[in-house]
Amino acid sequence: MTHTQAARSLRVLVFSDDSETRAQVIGALGTRPSQDIPELSFIEVATAPMVFAQLDAGVVDAVIADGEASPAGGMGIAKQMKDELDPSPPVLVLLGRADDRWLAEWSRADAVATLPVDPIALAEAFVEMVEKRRTA
Repeated sequence: MTHTQAARSLRVLVFSDDSETRAQVIGALGTRPSQDIPELSFIEVATAPMVFAQLDAGVVDAVIADGEASPAGGMGIAKQMKDELDPSPPVLVLLGRADDRWLAEWSRADAVATLPVDPIALAEAFVEMVEKRRTA
């Protein structure tokens, strides 16, 4: 990848305390889930402090956060991001149960998908979230 290509990529932070969940997310999205959005590059993190270190460094364009992560979950991280960062990058929260969608709304997540990772549903939710942010 050239420097120019890297500069145009969409930098996606994938947060989960489970390396397998992070791998499933990255595998499901690949580098180009849609021709309508830029190529993706990924930043993997396993802890909440690293999420905020990356956000503070300004290297994140979008976040996918595992709502089942422990000790800090993705919904709490999404809520903190929305409360403390202006502007905040869009955040998709991965839910352990579809019934927890109301909690994701409380966290002000921009999109949700469920665990285990469904590659088609995740890609659709992520692309829709990114496109909505780009046209807003």
